[in-house]
Amino acid sequence: MNKPLLIYCYDAYCGWCYGFSKIIQQVAADYSNELDIEVLSGGMILPEKPVHIKVSAGFIANAYTQVEELTGVKFGQDYLWHILNPEESDWYPHSEKPAIALCIFKEYYPDRAVEFAADLQYSLHYEGRDLTDNEAYRHLLEKYGINEEAFSEKLSSESYKEMAHYEFSLVKQLKVEGYPCVFIQTGDTTFHMVARGYTEETVLSDRIKQVLQSL
Repeated sequence: MNKPLLIYCYDAYCGWCYGFSKIIQQVAADYSNELDIEVLSGGMILPEKPVHIKVSAGFIANAYTQVEELTGVKFGQDYLWHILNPEESDWYPHSEKPAIALCIFKEYYPDRAVEFAADLQYSLHYEGRDLTDNEAYRHLLEKYGINEEAFSEKLSSESYKEMAHYEFSLVKQLKVEGYPCVFIQTGDTTFHMVARGYTEETVLSDRIKQVLQSL
């Protein structure tokens, strides 16, 4: 390990992670010379059988305003339509496909994983794209110059699915119980938790500095 590693554990479907996106992007930029950065998908929603959005819509309808008030982020009308009109929605949220997409993306641009994770969250929470649908990723492939055919093939491949599930297991090993969660890894088995849940940028930055100063 050359540099300490910042590990950002998130989930594409996590509203608080959406609110945290700008903070983690800024922190990753601020510490890019001192830390390597890794983003791990947590697998927050992994039902064995598809579960309709109406099951969680009531909870989200109550929670999203809190996220907006505390973080300043805005949830888009195209997303909120599904939350406020769940009976008419065709959404069955599932964390697997966006996690696979992130694994594929990291092979192309490992240094831009935080940015891509933020893009996935914006696609869902603002633009109202269904992340279980391959079409939801097309505009991002154009942005990053990734071949659509190659990406689609990988999105349905068993090997990338295994990579995503390996990330889910890593996050479990870190005993993450909620998102977002940020660690600094300073040795093979030494992890410092610097954020659990939404954390202000100054607080997160101070904690990172303390870990780095202790080395």
